[in-house]
Amino acid sequence: MSKNRQNFKTIDFNIDISKLPTPIYIVDERLLEKNLKILKSVMDSTNCKILLAQKAFSMFYLYPLIGNYLKGTAASSLFEARLGFEKMKGREVHIYSPAYKEEEFDEILRICDYIIFNSFTQWNKYKDKVKAARKKTQCGLRINPEYSEIGTDIYNPCYTGSRLGITLDNFREDDLQGIDGLHFHTMCEQNSDVLKRTLEVVDRKFGKYIEKMKWVNFGGGHHITKPDYDINTLTDCIMYIKNKYGVEVYLEPGEAIALNAGYLAARVLDIVKNNMDIAILDTSAACHMPDVIEMPYKPKIIGAGEPGDYPYTYRLGGLTCLAGDVIGDYSFKEPLQVGDILIFTDMAIYTFVKNNTFNGVNLPSLASYNEKEGLKIIKQFGYEDFKERLS
Repeated sequence: MSKNRQNFKTIDFNIDISKLPTPIYIVDERLLEKNLKILKSVMDSTNCKILLAQKAFSMFYLYPLIGNYLKGTAASSLFEARLGFEKMKGREVHIYSPAYKEEEFDEILRICDYIIFNSFTQWNKYKDKVKAARKKTQCGLRINPEYSEIGTDIYNPCYTGSRLGITLDNFREDDLQGIDGLHFHTMCEQNSDVLKRTLEVVDRKFGKYIEKMKWVNFGGGHHITKPDYDINTLTDCIMYIKNKYGVEVYLEPGEAIALNAGYLAARVLDIVKNNMDIAILDTSAACHMPDVIEMPYKPKIIGAGEPGDYPYTYRLGGLTCLAGDVIGDYSFKEPLQVGDILIFTDMAIYTFVKNNTFNGVNLPSLASYNEKEGLKIIKQFGYEDFKERLS
């Protein structure tokens, strides 16, 4: 599957980065807040609750801003849960994991308001601890409706043999005491028509269990802030479940929060030839934008086009020894020169949460922009960050 990325021709990038260190990720708070306002309008019109899925975006410097709009954070591990608990204070902390480690569960129970279990085995292992805890933590189960419209198995939680969620055949009605909600996650960067069809399956298969619940979590993968997203269908889906079963509805999108709100600025270090012009940058697909290789997809660059759109075409490659550390082929109106800065778009999500220091390549700096303070470097990395991950 390919990423649905914003067209570079529609982007008005008016931030001066000429004197900044590169590579550098830049989050534009104006665009982030624009997304948050859309999500808040969904919450206001339906009384649902939307969470930040930290697996896609976890720049905690901006958690206070995000917390002004959303209800809390969704975590996939103890460390993510701690980050949400510490940096978005006073907001709900939700966690789901395919399995919990015994040595971590007491702390998870201390800091999380909602814990979702992947199996009845996991629930039965920890339910006595939940019941004995001072803190009232709500618990849920992840279900697998065995329906998804994701074509690539690596991103499809419902492919045959998936470890994620409980299928209907394995669901145990007599083991629901203490369970407050059901959770499903079946989507990836999709519109609300997919949710509607998915919800029909969930309702048909698990409706009799939803009747016993306080809440249902629709998971992530909702591209709510994408320009062509059908919000009316989303609100219809939310209200259908709320009205039919009298439950609260949660959503936990990751991409929608910071979609198209970030950039990666990188500098041309060298230009070589091998049947074509190749520009080597001070960034890396393998290290700094791993989804380019994993998904795969080709990010947009402001002012660039597809090969042949403009007179000068280059292959853009990274710093590592990996032969496949190639970002893609692009064309430009003018020849590239060593020292030129290129601006990659939509680089807030699934970038610095997944980046790495393969080959000892340093991590990009982190920066944020708002109209009041301008461009601010939040963090720079160095040798110690690389060394301390090793032994």
